[in-house]
Order: sequence, then structure tokens, then C-alpha cells
Amino acid sequence: MPNDLRSAALDAVERGIEPVRARLNRIPGLDKVFHDCFVNTLETTVQAEPGDTFVITGDIHAMWLRDSTAQVLHYLRFADDADVALLIEGLIARQAKCVLIDPYANAFNREPSDYKPYDDRPRASDWVWERKYEVDSLCYPIWLAWRYFEKTGSRRIFTPDFARMLGAIARVFRTEQRHDESPYRFERSNCPPSDTLPNGGMGAPVTETGMTWSGFRPSDDACQYGYLIPSELFAAQEMRHAASFARMIGNEALAAECDSLAKEIREGVEKFGHAAHPVYGDIYAYETDGLGHFNLMDDANVPSLLGLPYLGVCAMDDPTYLRTRKFVLSESNPYYYKGEFAKGVGSPHTPKGYIWPIALCVQAMTSDDLDEIAGIVDTLMHTHAGCECMHESFDPDAPEKFTREWFAWANSMFGELIFRLYEAGTLDEVLRRARKLREA
Repeated sequence: MPNDLRSAALDAVERGIEPVRARLNRIPGLDKVFHDCFVNTLETTVQAEPGDTFVITGDIHAMWLRDSTAQVLHYLRFADDADVALLIEGLIARQAKCVLIDPYANAFNREPSDYKPYDDRPRASDWVWERKYEVDSLCYPIWLAWRYFEKTGSRRIFTPDFARMLGAIARVFRTEQRHDESPYRFERSNCPPSDTLPNGGMGAPVTETGMTWSGFRPSDDACQYGYLIPSELFAAQEMRHAASFARMIGNEALAAECDSLAKEIREGVEKFGHAAHPVYGDIYAYETDGLGHFNLMDDANVPSLLGLPYLGVCAMDDPTYLRTRKFVLSESNPYYYKGEFAKGVGSPHTPKGYIWPIALCVQAMTSDDLDEIAGIVDTLMHTHAGCECMHESFDPDAPEKFTREWFAWANSMFGELIFRLYEAGTLDEVLRRARKLREA
């Protein structure tokens, strides 16, 4: 039964986090917030049976390829438990099925439904909740599989659907290197401009660069320019992982194609994706069109420029990343906000000035500065408006104003942050510094 697997996996996770919970008494309330955030995905968003796991985002009852991956990554550390492993394998299988239904879709229904929340053209399959094409949507299933394989070494994920998924993703990335020849179009009626693509659904013009075009950002907002640099870097990495998988499966032709795509995309980023900033020097742009136009910003949603080391794309001390990070965490980034109770990265997807807990967690997980990390933990513990969970975004001058009370991705990220500090042996010191900040 679906609830049997979910409940068994939840029991294993509850046991796994007990050593962390025992260390959290330095900060009042932290034990409950950590616990509730860490188990939120399993407690509230998962429907699972052997071979099939469906994960909703929270208050939207559809499964995003990106969100569903991010919602379970913190459970991988417990994948030596048979039930946790089975649940994650079921999600890998469901994601493969979704990609094969429509590799251009970003969000899916659990079962076919003719209900459509939006007036989109062309109309998507009844399996599809939304058909906004986002490069990162095709990266996350490979990343989840790679991380799971690294942890377990299990080849049970190498199903025929999984192999076909790798081929489908490579074909889309190859097609979108020449977007003017692509069949993909997307238009939405009666919506903000960020929810539709101009130019007859094709988006703004781009030139061929070796990179692969994206219609939308991981925020589900339309790209200003079609080459989204953090997603390009993520795609190059995941094509390398896909090549390794293809070789394990015995498909050398697909492996060679994925290796070629990884090389071409990365070379495109290095040739077209850098911008000269007057203060910070050579940094990564957020978006470009290959025609000389750049969008210099960062967005709270991952892939982000801030999150490149979190994704494994580069080291935390990479010089280009460090320069880009300084830009992102400054007021030169139009979506970096400061208020009385917090400072951090927001998004044009949410109200102006609102900060995202996801971005704060990413900032902490890409830093080795314990004072910076302690400040972020303190901020997160005092801006949840008494809900004892993370939100999508909040007003840094009035944290009781927030978006999305039930947003499982943000909860998973907070749980991951605290557990990483425990694994790194720095949790006690970070909590000591966080408490000192509050007492000052």
C-alpha cells in the first residue's frame, strides 16, 4: 500500500535525525523547526508504492521535476535503509516516465486529467500540469539518479525507461542548441508577461553559441535572454553524468553524444557567458543571448549563480564564482534585499523586497565562514512568523508577511543545512555563535 512505504521510510528518517536533534538545545525552538522541516516532504507530499513515488510541491498538487528532486535529496544519506531506497528509486522511475511523456514539460499530474489551470497554447497532454520548458527540469532527474548511485551503487535504477530518458534529454538539449529550428512554442493568455514567451511563443532572439536554449527560469518565469548561465553549467555537468550512465548501460553512442554536449555547452558558457562588471570584474552573467546582451542579476531559485557549488558545478573557492558571489550578495544584484530582520536574495517571482529562505540556505551551504552561517541560521529561526517552517519568501521588515505557508522545497533545504553542519562537525560552534548574536 502507498502509505506503508511512505510510513516505513519516515520511520527510518526519524531514527536517522535523532543524533542531530540531541544537539539543538542551544537555540530555543530549533529542534522542532528542524524536525518539522526535515520530515515535511515525507509527512505531507509523498504518495509512494514500490516502483512509483509521486511528490507534490506542497500547496500545488502537481509534481515538478526540479522540486521533487530537491525535496528528497536530504534523505539520500539514509538510502542504506531499504524503504528509503525504494522510495527514492520510485521517484527516479516516475521522473523518467514524466520526461518520456513530454520532455518539454516542467510539472506533471499523478494521473491524466483534462483540468488545466491556465490557458496555454499549444494545449499540453492530460498528464502535464504545465509545459514551461526549463533546462534545469531535465538536469534534476539525472542529478538525483547520480547522487543516489554514488550513495548506493545500485543499478536497479537502470531500467529501460531510464535509458530512454537519457536519450530524450540529450535530443532536446541538442535540438535547443539551434532554437530557431525547434518545434517548441509556449504562449499563455490573460497572464503577466513573465508567464508567456514573446515572438509567437519562441522567446527573444538568440544566436547559436553551443549552449542550449531555455524558455523559462527555475522560478517558472520567462527568461529575458534564452541562455540561462547557471542552468547551462548545470546541464554541462549532468551531460557528463548522463555519459557515465550511458556507458554503464552499454550505449556508447549515447555516451559520446552526451560528452559532446557537455563540452559544447561548457565552451559556450566560457565564450559567451562571462560579463565584465565595473566593480567585481569578470563574473558570470545570469542570462545572455549570444548577441552581446547580458542580464546581470541572480534569482533565489536553484540553479542560481549563488548555488553553483551547492550543485557541484564548481568549488567554493573558484575565482570566477567568488567574484560572482560578491556581486550576487550586493546591491548591484537588483534582487538582493535588506530589511530590519534579514538580508538576502529574492526573486522577481515574488513581491519586491521579499527574501527567500531557499537562497539563505544556499548562501550558508556555499560558505565556510562560520559567522556568516551563524547569522543565516539565526535569521531563519526568527523570520518564520511562528509557523515553525520555511516559506517561499518573506518581507525582511515584517516577516509575518510571507508567500506559501506550505512549500516543501524550502523546508527540505533548511533540514539539509542543519544536517550538513552536523556532518561537518561545525554545528555546535555555529549554534554557539548564533545564540551569541541573539544575545548581543
